[in-house]
Parts: sequence; C-alpha cells; structure tokens
Amino acid sequence: MSAPVPPSGLPTHPGQPGRGRRRDRRGRGMRGPALLPSPLAPAGVPAARSPKEAFDAIVVAVIEELESRWAAELGLVEFAVEETPMVPDDWDADTVPLASLVRGTGGAPSRLVLFRRPIELRAATRSDLSAMVLTVLVEQVSELIGRPPEEVDPRYDSDED
Repeated sequence: MSAPVPPSGLPTHPGQPGRGRRRDRRGRGMRGPALLPSPLAPAGVPAARSPKEAFDAIVVAVIEELESRWAAELGLVEFAVEETPMVPDDWDADTVPLASLVRGTGGAPSRLVLFRRPIELRAATRSDLSAMVLTVLVEQVSELIGRPPEEVDPRYDSDED
C-alpha cells in the first residue's frame, strides 16, 4: 500500500503527516529543472536559451534592422558568428578582433563575421552585450557601404569601445 497523498499532491513522509518531502537535502539547493518545460517546446528541449543562442538572437535582430534599412547598399552579404578569431602566431596587437570583414570579389559575396567570445568578455550585462553587438555591426556595415556609423544607425554611440 502506498503513502497517502494529501490534497496538495505532494506525498507525505512516513511519520510526518501533512508535511511534503523536501528537495533541498543537505543544503545543496534546488533539485530538478529551474524552469518548467514549455508546452510549445519539443520534449527534451530546455526552456532557457544557452549563451550562444542568446548571442545569436541579438545578432539576428540587429542584422534584420540593418538589412531592412540598407538592403540596396549592402547587396549580397554573408553574416556569420564564430566563437573566436584565428589570429596568426606573429599577432602583436594588444586586443583581439571583434569582427572580420572580407569584401566580395566577382560572384563571391562579402563576408562579415562576428566573434562571440571576445564580444561577450567585454560586456558586463545583457544590455552591454546588445550595445556592443550593435556597435560592432554598425561599424562593419558602415565600412562596407562607405557611410558614417551615425548615419547607418542613429543609436550608434561613438564613445563606446
């Protein structure tokens, strides 16, 4: 015979009527998922985004805005996100590049690559990360189309590094 189940739905401990079982044994914190599964997400898919997915979502949002404004001037551009840049062994600069722009030649499209880890390491908060992604993309698009960054996006702040 199983233990009685109170109206709350939590099983009771034997010898402790009416008290639910604790999931925080030995003071280690909550057990189990911190977020309940979403009915829209397939089984086994976490409800929270990974840092990589969150970064990609920010990049896609900024790119969509820039492309909607500058589609004619941009032409064919391939956007990409990579974890880190491949710097040569003789790299002597004090900083790591945040992005790379390779202009297209002939039928090949221009390629603009953002480097996720260097950008994330310079941002303290999610809003800093969004501002940094905006700044880097606006500067790269500005260089590509030959217009000042302030014209490319009015939210661009030239004081940011």
